[in-house]
Amino acid sequence: MKQLSEIEIEVRYAETDQMGIVHHANYLIWFELARTRFCAEAGKPYPQIEALGYFMIITQAQQNYRLAACYGDSVRVCCWLDWVASRSLQFGYRVTRGEQILTTGHTRHLWVKRESRRPGSMPASLRETFLKLADQTTFTRRENSDPK
Repeated sequence: MKQLSEIEIEVRYAETDQMGIVHHANYLIWFELARTRFCAEAGKPYPQIEALGYFMIITQAQQNYRLAACYGDSVRVCCWLDWVASRSLQFGYRVTRGEQILTTGHTRHLWVKRESRRPGSMPASLRETFLKLADQTTFTRRENSDPK
């Protein structure tokens, strides 16, 4: 079963437009907050990953809006790991207000070696953890596909 991580966010005035509705760019920030929490809760916080000499750079971000979040709302951002390939991985997200789904989305990431700034394979010391988080036993071949 895939592991989930959730964070609670109170929508701040600075995150909204003139109508009091959350600006679309803020959902990506919320996704990042949930993703970094997810990795930390899994025992692989970002600073530890970077200390191994790797970055997880975003190569794709997608958001699907259903309902607006507004100033003063309390929203929950849920994050999970959709899939893991040898050189990339994809996180999924859901933003809710109570039982209402406001936004869903995903971010796709590529492993990049810190020193060379070139793509590389997932560090061996992270493979078991990330495969387990994605509920996989081996890498998928989704690097060039668009998973549903």
